[in-house]
Amino acid sequence: MNILYEFFLKLFSEMHFSGWSQTFFAVLVCIIILFSLAFIAKYITELIINKILYRFVFLKTKSKWDDYFMERKVFKILSHFPAAYIVYTLASFSGIVDVTAFLNGFAQIYFIFIFSLAFVRSASALSDIYYNSSSVSKILPIRGYIQLFQIIVVSVSVIMIVGVIVNRSIGGLLTAMGAMAAVLVLVFKDTILGFVASLQLSGNHMLKLGDWIEMSNHNADGNVIDITLMTVKVQNWDMTITTIPTYSMVSESFNNWTGMQDSGGRRVKRSINLDMNSVHFCDDRLLEKFSHFHLLKDYLKQKEEELIEKNKESKDAAGTVNNRYRLTNLGVFRKYMFSYLKELSVVNKDMTYFVRYLQPTERGIPVEFYFFSKVKEWVQYEQIQANIFDHILAILPEFELRVFQNTGGSDLRSAMLFIHEDVENNIRQRSMTDRK
Repeated sequence: MNILYEFFLKLFSEMHFSGWSQTFFAVLVCIIILFSLAFIAKYITELIINKILYRFVFLKTKSKWDDYFMERKVFKILSHFPAAYIVYTLASFSGIVDVTAFLNGFAQIYFIFIFSLAFVRSASALSDIYYNSSSVSKILPIRGYIQLFQIIVVSVSVIMIVGVIVNRSIGGLLTAMGAMAAVLVLVFKDTILGFVASLQLSGNHMLKLGDWIEMSNHNADGNVIDITLMTVKVQNWDMTITTIPTYSMVSESFNNWTGMQDSGGRRVKRSINLDMNSVHFCDDRLLEKFSHFHLLKDYLKQKEEELIEKNKESKDAAGTVNNRYRLTNLGVFRKYMFSYLKELSVVNKDMTYFVRYLQPTERGIPVEFYFFSKVKEWVQYEQIQANIFDHILAILPEFELRVFQNTGGSDLRSAMLFIHEDVENNIRQRSMTDRK
């Protein structure tokens, strides 16, 4: 560039330009030529990448990694490198220190910008390759680490650019920024907390993409669709998306249903309240009725033998019926439901299942049904529960048991009508008696 500068300087001198105008126009023309060369170099490099490499190399390769780099425009930003190199190497004007220093500084900032953006885009491309090509990505998400790396690259690049502008070394700038450390900690507090939280989440296998989590504090109940350095995105069952700060996943509690999904069954734990006034001993008529239930035949036969032996041993065996050991309709119902669950193919018999009584309350006696469904998919799981409880409610009258429920308006009206009709019948009968 010095040769061109001397040539134009001599040319403008022969054209009788004044002293300062000779220098100004000579530098201006050289700068135009310099940036034109840089632009041409960038254009040719882009042409080579887009026309030659893309068509004859990237499209013919079987691997997909180069496609992700193309989508993230990594090679496009690298096409600026020849332009920056031309500006840096040719930006030299003898005797004009300020212009030379300015162009060199511009070229250095250009280099920093190119390489920092290339690193940031390459990191994003590697993240795409990892999440789209590796099955481990759901277990070990790295998006937070990628974002941390990008933040570090951008921060270092900004420091280097500031160093070029103020003409100071990076070490000197870092020393000067030491006093601002407390301010930086406050500014990047969420980033630091998010980074630490992401380390804990991935290191302790607390969370991964696709997990079904429930976090009531943030109204989140659904699948994890994204984990970043700052946030965790959850798509709820109503298709809304809840964004939760990453550090909240560590500082607060949440339910992860992955254990249920990976286990052999999904738990069902429900109860119905029975009217305690409907519980009574089984007489011969009721036992005869139960003997026709195939789920109770063996049980009744076994219990009959046991009761005969117990009553023989009892001192009151020859006494009243109330002093003997007898079965209750509630106990037989509990055994029937246990056998019913045992026969269902959708119930996992390798896991805990039982029917039990809970503490009686003013709302009756709760009977709890506890078992694990082999089917864990939500819709089918709810259908299985509905079918089982349909059967429970329908079979209760066969055991002369009643479900407890609060009295409603229609029940009160029915009772009042019944009382009214009963009173009218009594009055009618008395009047007929008096006439006779």
